[in-house]
Amino acid sequence: MRKSTMLTVTCAVFLSACGDKASLEPVQQSGAEPSLPQAKLFLLPPIQVPDFVGWKQGAAPSVAAGLSIEKIADGLKHPRQLLTLPNGDVLVVEANSPGEEAVTTPKQLLAGLVKSESGKAAKGGDRITLLRRKGSGEWEKHVFLENLHSPFGVQLIGDSLYVANTDAIVRFPYEKGQTRITAPGVEFADLPSTINHHWTKALEANPDGTKLYVGVGSNSNVTENGLEVEYRRAAVLEVDVATGGSRIYASGIRNPTGLQWNPSTNTLWAIANERDEIGGDLVPDYMTSVIEGGFYGWPYSYYGQHVDTRVTPQRPDLVRKAIRPDYALGSHVAALGFLLTRQNALPAQFQEGAFVSEHGSWNRSPLSGYEVVFVPFRDGKPAGKPQTVVTGFHSSDESELYGAPVGVVLDKDGALLVADDVGNTVWRVSAAAP
Repeated sequence: MRKSTMLTVTCAVFLSACGDKASLEPVQQSGAEPSLPQAKLFLLPPIQVPDFVGWKQGAAPSVAAGLSIEKIADGLKHPRQLLTLPNGDVLVVEANSPGEEAVTTPKQLLAGLVKSESGKAAKGGDRITLLRRKGSGEWEKHVFLENLHSPFGVQLIGDSLYVANTDAIVRFPYEKGQTRITAPGVEFADLPSTINHHWTKALEANPDGTKLYVGVGSNSNVTENGLEVEYRRAAVLEVDVATGGSRIYASGIRNPTGLQWNPSTNTLWAIANERDEIGGDLVPDYMTSVIEGGFYGWPYSYYGQHVDTRVTPQRPDLVRKAIRPDYALGSHVAALGFLLTRQNALPAQFQEGAFVSEHGSWNRSPLSGYEVVFVPFRDGKPAGKPQTVVTGFHSSDESELYGAPVGVVLDKDGALLVADDVGNTVWRVSAAAP
């Protein structure tokens, strides 16, 4: 029996949970005032997932008018995040979940089958690969750093490379131009690591390199595993680079998967994946400025003061404090890559704003996400609807999955690089030749 058939049968058994269709288009749930329908409750959430087939020879995603796309690396092991070094080398973080969360419910079992079928559960490399562009224009690969533990975020401050493993930030010495680090890393700061329902740890340095900010996701959808396992989770942590000491900078952000420093306003911004299981049209993932000491609702409310009735005990005192996010991205788009840019080598319409890489839904029908979008900014804030930059990661009938975008970064020439963890590829998007 094919996995897709098995999933269909499984869904039918669980009260036809897969039959609920979303009624809103993602664009209707984007911007400062997203449409938020009434919540629905499910034993299991709606399910739809394409079968993984990968990229055929010569195939590539499609891009917006005025752009071109090329493959610069393939054969990687689940590439997730990217970092461009000062000399133009590009680091590719290859990882996936450490698989430490026990499967104790039918929902977890079904979710595991879904991710396996889609290719999103492929084994990660637990390493970092370095890409270097040669004079010919081709990119060569070097195994840069190995034996990591589900790494995600990576930052360079001076001559120190900081890697956010799922359980700790590790610091390595870095020398300009080196193609491999063999020196052992030193644990710099511990991170919440029990259960690891959300395992990714996004990482961003402030402009002067004195602080590191870490996105730590929740250990549940809405505290069904108990509040005690949510300690220092669903939060952005601030780590002092001089001492390694940390504190909670902002809380109530269910899964902050990407962090960026906004140079226009000198503020921290985040993308976040919101909660599941209350419908294909709830809750929109979002992008927001992160206010020091701010509380953003999880688990007690979403999008400001919209109360989640599933959570016990209720906390109306915290709901009253919940900050409404700045900009909705659409429900279940699974935003995983984030880049704020003021200037790049793409056409004029893609200058000041945010590139957001949407890894794609598994609990929504029809599919949402599976593309890279650009949100224009004005005066340091979002100002307009998302514009599709890269798409075509699945077939038009939504039955086959070729890839899924994650990390986004600019290379030294100002082109956009996109990590594709399902397709095990890094793509380069540039302005089309006139």
